[in-house]
Amino acid sequence: MQYLAVTAEQSSEHRVLVFAAKASDILKFASIDRIGRDAQGELSGFQRPQVAAHIREIQDYLIKPNSVLPNPIVVAFTDHVGVEDLGDGSARLTIDVSKGTPGLVVDGQQRLSALSTLERDFQVFVSVLICQDEAELRRQFVLINNTKPLPKSLIYELLPTVDDLPARLSRRSTAADLTARLNFENTSLKGYIRQHTCPEGIIADTVMQKIIMESLANGIMRDLIGRPKGEDKCVRLVSNFFEAVKRVFPDAWHGHKPKTSRLLHGAGIQAMGDVMEVLAQRVDARSVDDFQAGMECLKDKTAWTSGDWELGGEVRRWNSLQNVNRDVALLKHYLIGILKADLRQKRRAAPAPLFEDAAE
Repeated sequence: MQYLAVTAEQSSEHRVLVFAAKASDILKFASIDRIGRDAQGELSGFQRPQVAAHIREIQDYLIKPNSVLPNPIVVAFTDHVGVEDLGDGSARLTIDVSKGTPGLVVDGQQRLSALSTLERDFQVFVSVLICQDEAELRRQFVLINNTKPLPKSLIYELLPTVDDLPARLSRRSTAADLTARLNFENTSLKGYIRQHTCPEGIIADTVMQKIIMESLANGIMRDLIGRPKGEDKCVRLVSNFFEAVKRVFPDAWHGHKPKTSRLLHGAGIQAMGDVMEVLAQRVDARSVDDFQAGMECLKDKTAWTSGDWELGGEVRRWNSLQNVNRDVALLKHYLIGILKADLRQKRRAAPAPLFEDAAE
């Protein structure tokens, strides 16, 4: 197999070239060597297992007629490949496939797996690295795949600016958009949420997105978002709730950071998200006053900045609660238990409705 390629002068020990090829052709000269161990426990291969969901997402995108894929497939060779320099940075690459596939995919295995199912001609760039031996090939694989990935918070902040996303990312996109509005519009959380565009914020944006995503999936926002100006209603609901939180717990909010107050910590924010849900759904709380009245029962029963929590028979120091599933669940259960008990008591204490005697 021959390809006209462009060479890059990078290393005296390795050759680096790039050319374009169809996925079906790439699979004729390159294989995906998945990591595993033999019966003796010896390591073989180096590629991670296929991620079916990720491949499906790529496939769903690539079947669209306007799809593009500028990311190259990186393939490494140690032998059965020849390079003929043609001058001016161009070269003719010859790959001998008479004894199988001599190349190994170093990066882009999921993309290549998705491309292999396409029923149309779709060329992608192939970056070729010619190594001296397999040990050097593995070294390059580790170095190429060990670069620092983009922070998820940066990706999530960019999502609302991207159209036609997979369902999983679409939900995150809506939550990210609402979170940004809470942080930059005139709300009770303005400037409080830490984002790449607001690094001085206190509350992690991913935590705020999480409570919004849960509400959009199973809570009050699932209903609100579908109404006229639904996003505005969702922003106002969260803003009103946290304004009420500030009023009920001023000493645990103002002047604090997550390290000094668990109210501003990931565990506290997530737990308060459930408090918002209960009040919004059970007593139709919408205004700041509604939420404040509903949370008064929690005022003297928390240990946001000092003291101990008594969580289901377990005593925990105020600052021992961490943003892990178990601790978040314990705190949610504790706060919601108090809230529901207070709501039951209020219902019992409410006067019975008076009915006029129909005979009068």
